[in-house]
Parts: sequence; C-alpha cells; structure tokens
Amino acid sequence: MSKQPPVVAELGRPETPEETAARKAEFSRNYRASQTFRNLIAALIITLAVVAVIIFAVPRGEPASTPEVDVARIAADVESTMDGPVIVPELGDFWRVNAAELQGGATTVWNVTLAPADESERGFIRIGQAFDTEASWAPQVLNGSAPTGATRIGGLDWDVYELAGRTDNNVIYALGTQAGDDYVLLYGSRSADSTAELAETLVPQIQTISEAE
Repeated sequence: MSKQPPVVAELGRPETPEETAARKAEFSRNYRASQTFRNLIAALIITLAVVAVIIFAVPRGEPASTPEVDVARIAADVESTMDGPVIVPELGDFWRVNAAELQGGATTVWNVTLAPADESERGFIRIGQAFDTEASWAPQVLNGSAPTGATRIGGLDWDVYELAGRTDNNVIYALGTQAGDDYVLLYGSRSADSTAELAETLVPQIQTISEAE
C-alpha cells in the first residue's frame, strides 16, 4: 500500500505537487535572503574591525618638527668660499632660522631668513649680505624701490625703505647699510621697530666686516 501524502493543517488536505514546489521555492528564497543579510552584517563587522585596527594600531605622536638649520656651519662654508666674514645672527629666544644659503647670480648674496620662534608672532626678516656691491643693489630685491629716508642705528647710518603695498613678496619694510665692500639689507614683513632691533644686534659684525675689507 502506497503512503499517502500528509495532510497540511493550513489546507485541511494534502499538498498538491505544485504547492509543494512553490513552498520549497519560497523557502529557498527566504533562506537566500537571510544569508545575504547575514553576509552584509558580517562584512560590516569586518570593515569596522579593520578601521578600529587602523585607528588604534597606527603610532600616535607629535608631528615631525622642521629640521633645525645649522646656520653657523653653513656660514663657515660660505666664509671659506667667499674668503671673508659673513653675518651670523644671534638668535636668542625670539628668532629661529628658516633658511640660510649662498645665492649666485649677477651679485652673490648670503641670505639668512629669520622668523619668530613663537608661532603666534607673525612675519619674517631676511638678512641679505650682497658681496662687492653698494646700495644700488637693494632695489633689485625690493621691486625697484629706492630709499625713502635714512636713520642711525648702533652708530651706523642706515637707508630706510618703506614699501607697504608696493611688493608682491610681503616685504613692507627694509633697512640697509654698507659693510666695507658689501651691502647688508634687512627686509621683510616685520615692523620698523622689530627690524631696527635686529639691525642693532648685527652692528658689531658689520663693523668687523668693514674692518676686514
């Protein structure tokens, strides 16, 4: 005797072959949908785990500081090259050196760029020692500007250049003086008082350069 198909409670009778096939197909669809959802959740968990590893495993610390410019060493090389003394600013607590280099061209220039060590202070001053030249060199780096006056600092006579709004490199003020055969120019975006204070600290070196030539 053949076994009769079970009665399905919801139907009150045995399933037809078509109903059985439809029920199995629906079950398969639901199973696949649940698997897709589980896979999505699993992928999300894995992604979050990778992000957590990146966040917590990467070493933390302060950003790398800008390498300090050894202006004394560079200046010694320049003095050897030029066979004469060059200006080396005394930094103290206020200034730091951003750059120091010997630049060639029609006029050879020893350039030292200073900025306040305290980043809350703004501006810069560049010290340019132009070798074997006079005040006529200054307009070449000051957009053609001629002196607007003169002053006396540390017993030396200085040319004054007031350039607010006249240059494209943020230079607003400059002081220049002759140092033997060289011309020394301090120019940048600091105030007249700040530039004068720096100029005064350089006077002994300027006098030494004057005496050596």
